[in-house]
Amino acid sequence: MSARREAVARARAGGKVILLGEHAVVYGSRALALGLGLGAEVQVGFAERTALTLGTERYVMTGSEEEALVAAPARAFCALLEAFGAPPIAAEATLEIPPGAGLGASAALGVALGRAIVQLLAAVGQTPRCALGPAALAWENVFHGNASGVDTAASELGGCLSFRRGEAPRLLELAKPVRLVIGQVEAGASTRRMVEQVAARRAAHPAEVAAVLEEIDVLVEQAELALGAGEHERLGALMSRNHELLRALGVSTPQLDRACQSALREGALGVKLTGSGGGGCAVALIAADAGNEVVDAWRRDGITCWEQRTE
Repeated sequence: MSARREAVARARAGGKVILLGEHAVVYGSRALALGLGLGAEVQVGFAERTALTLGTERYVMTGSEEEALVAAPARAFCALLEAFGAPPIAAEATLEIPPGAGLGASAALGVALGRAIVQLLAAVGQTPRCALGPAALAWENVFHGNASGVDTAASELGGCLSFRRGEAPRLLELAKPVRLVIGQVEAGASTRRMVEQVAARRAAHPAEVAAVLEEIDVLVEQAELALGAGEHERLGALMSRNHELLRALGVSTPQLDRACQSALREGALGVKLTGSGGGGCAVALIAADAGNEVVDAWRRDGITCWEQRTE
């Protein structure tokens, strides 16, 4: 019992940015995703009652859990523990990226918590009932319904990966480093709602939406080749075309469109919304030797920016 009381584990995980393929990935196409350096940091320990502290919010699971489990983070944490077959655990978590902005904040939390719980169980000789990936996906499904798994895969693996639902993610070798600027243009929309919106459009206009999804699939294949060859101007053009197709699906917004146009005016090689859309973030591909024109322009427009460079 003493070992259990004293055991503590800490872990972190990064968020993600989707370079190409959002929404199409839901229907079996590939997506290209890049793990971010920023994400979530957690600490966990055994407890009499399961509890999750997320920033200023605290969720404690009592004998009567109905009220506590109304909150999605509480339900997600219970799903994560159940997947692992873990006893009651108390966790504290902090986010370094904004939630609901398309940067995989919930996946970063789920993967970081999962990593820490695996460490905690190992400290007392307990083997988790499943691997980290499925447990993190159980967490993610609470927030997004039937999640594709691309967010949790990117958070768990890091790097740049090619992802198709139902297949093992494939890490890509990049011919040269990639430089991105990510901007939070506006508040994000619910991923579940945006996925349902595209599904409704697909049901109403099957041929039109099928053509858009098929072209996105082709863009992803071409972008993977461009990354492997270091053809960043080509990659940028593919990203910008992907944004136009996402507009055709109805998931962009006037603010996202204006941010994309501003980045292109300032010399970005390509730019698009990233994530489910309806708000959230845009991602711009920048030449390695470019200045800070895109960042400066976006910040003048009140957009919070992060820069991400691969090695």
